[in-house]
Amino acid sequence: MNTTLSSREFNHDVGRAKKAALEGPVFITDRGRPSHVLLSVESYRALIAKQPSIVDLLAMPGVEDIDFEPVRASAPLFRPADLS
Repeated sequence: MNTTLSSREFNHDVGRAKKAALEGPVFITDRGRPSHVLLSVESYRALIAKQPSIVDLLAMPGVEDIDFEPVRASAPLFRPADLS
């Protein structure tokens, strides 16, 4: 179940938003447009647990058969700071 609250509603009743987040994501709007999402900790952990890390991806079998030639950066990676 998704819940949508305006920023004003969220500020006036945080408890309601926290209870709703136990049932599903709470979308908080700013001037009618979604700006934030409130999740329970359990939902957040489940969400990030689904995404493999770069280490997991590089350890996958068969990855050595993938051709990958990164493009060399042509511009300098840093420049002196302008302290004037």
